[in-house]
Amino acid sequence: MSYTLIGFILYLLSILIIGTISYRMNKTHHDFFIAGRKLNPWVVAFSERASGESAWLLLGLPGAMYAVGLLEFWAAAGCVSGIILYWYIVAAKLRRETEASGSITLPDYIASRFPKQGRAIRWIATSIIIFFFTFYLSAQFNGAGKVLNVTFNIPVFYGMLIGTVIIVLYTMMGGFFAVAYTDLIQGIIMIGALIILPGMAFIILMQQGDARLLDLYKEVPSDIMSFTGGAVGLAATAVIISGLSWGFGYFGQPHLLTRFMSINDSANIRISRRIAIMWAIPGFTGAMLIGLAGLAMYGPGIEELSDAERIMPMLAGDVLPAWLAGIFISAAIAAMMSTADSQLLVITSSVIEDIYHKSLGVNISEKKLLQLSRLLTLLIGALAFIIALTSEKLIFSMVSYAWSGLGASFGPVVILMLWWKKTRGEGVIAGMLTGTVCTIIWSEFNALDAFLSVRFVSFVLAFAAVVVVSKVYAKIS
Repeated sequence: MSYTLIGFILYLLSILIIGTISYRMNKTHHDFFIAGRKLNPWVVAFSERASGESAWLLLGLPGAMYAVGLLEFWAAAGCVSGIILYWYIVAAKLRRETEASGSITLPDYIASRFPKQGRAIRWIATSIIIFFFTFYLSAQFNGAGKVLNVTFNIPVFYGMLIGTVIIVLYTMMGGFFAVAYTDLIQGIIMIGALIILPGMAFIILMQQGDARLLDLYKEVPSDIMSFTGGAVGLAATAVIISGLSWGFGYFGQPHLLTRFMSINDSANIRISRRIAIMWAIPGFTGAMLIGLAGLAMYGPGIEELSDAERIMPMLAGDVLPAWLAGIFISAAIAAMMSTADSQLLVITSSVIEDIYHKSLGVNISEKKLLQLSRLLTLLIGALAFIIALTSEKLIFSMVSYAWSGLGASFGPVVILMLWWKKTRGEGVIAGMLTGTVCTIIWSEFNALDAFLSVRFVSFVLAFAAVVVVSKVYAKIS
């Protein structure tokens, strides 16, 4: 048995042990969904970072850097900017307000602020979450299949099946406690891989000769080494805006906003914020450098990399000792798991709390609610697995679509609810629907999306919809 396989098996066993231990910590469905607001700032910070950067950071972004080049710098810069801003703008205020209202989900918080439109808000918000998270979850399962296929030559189907079963199992057992503490381990492994792997790769590259670093890219096409992909003028501006627009998405991701709700004290947000930012900057830098190291080591468009998103596990296997490669290749699985488990919980919590419990008014015991939550987690995992099997899209594109939809549907709503007192329930509904519809329609027109990203357009239009409709209803009411 190889060191790589041993490292991977040990990692999976540790995750399942955490899920088993966490099983007894869940006494109520509040514990299952937000850990009873008891998590310390270190766990919250690593959980937020691990959940925020899914398989796309370990596989999608390095693959995009390898295939497209320095153009993807703007996506990384947008993400880091978004992380910093939403920790400052949203985190502490959302924690205080959700505790005051007793809310344990994002739809629950929004509906509690506007009780007149509460039922409509719950149904609309939950439907949006289910729709976009299905694509997001599928991307994570897809990532598991790719990593296990490259690393252990396991057929993609069985790779996805293994990843799905493990995620659903420990999430179903341990709920948010299991998710948060496994995220802590996953976040540590991820940042280790993102820093050490590109560092080792460039050390090996520089030891191959006396050439300067830039000489490694003499054979790489000039558009790949351009920060605008060769575009100039207005086209270059559009490219930069589209990349930076990734930052908008953070404000509306329910699985990340839930982390802020779960911390033990809003005053501890500042500790978590520092940790998260110190993770994000080297993390995104490392993801870009993995792609650039692959370009230098293998050259562009080699036959073995017909799927560019396999660059990370391939590079790890070639430049690292087998035992370390096993641990860091597990990081790609960790990235997928840390996001997928959170999304499973968000969908389950929205359906159980906002639809079954609050909208339909079904009152059953805490024990029954907990059992129902676990059953629904299992069913949603199975559905996402089926979609992952039938989808041919890349991880990067699936995540981008879901990221845009959730960011535009909820981001403007959250920001304005927290900071603009004139926000009305009608405006909130208009903003959620505008963000969703705009994402779906704009994404269908490749020429439009290529010129100006759906992430930017849908967010701006949704923000405007909340403001305009709120003002209109304020005048007529």
